[in-house]
Amino acid sequence: MSNRVTQWFKSLVKSRHMLSGVTFASFLESTIVPVPLEAILLPLMQARRDKLWLIAAMATLGCIIGAVFGYAIGYFLFDLIGDWAIQTLSSPEQWQTVKDRMSREGFWFVLSLGILPIPFQIAMLAAGATQFSLLAYLLATGISRSLRYFGIALAVKLAGNHAERLIKKYKAAAIIMIALLVVVGWWLSR
Repeated sequence: MSNRVTQWFKSLVKSRHMLSGVTFASFLESTIVPVPLEAILLPLMQARRDKLWLIAAMATLGCIIGAVFGYAIGYFLFDLIGDWAIQTLSSPEQWQTVKDRMSREGFWFVLSLGILPIPFQIAMLAAGATQFSLLAYLLATGISRSLRYFGIALAVKLAGNHAERLIKKYKAAAIIMIALLVVVGWWLSR
């Protein structure tokens, strides 16, 4: 099994479809696969440093496309699938908390959920179901995911093959620092 995964990854790295594969993987990660894309991005960026910034851009694009898809599901289909989604992704109490925070904090709530290493699907559904501004939602999504993906690219650019160790060592501190900046931004905007 491990040998097959290694072979698949090597073929992806060399493939002319690598960038579209990254975009598709990012779309899947943001919509239905709650596994962080970083697990694929970091080794891919290390192997293809010549496409470092383009890989980050395509990952961001895939996430934004997925965000539009998730928003549309929440906006148009929540009445049909809402109960199932709430039971699958959270609980009625958590859902109510998310809805309340969407109406109070909107942009800043989406921004913080996009930065934190938690599944983003509930934010997408909540933004659509509460009919939160699509433009503000996409802006928050783009900023938050750009911070994550371009942050990985920067780590690879600066640390090379040591990027994974660097990210593991400082990931929690970086997330806390960025989350604090988001909270300060939200507080100042009030």
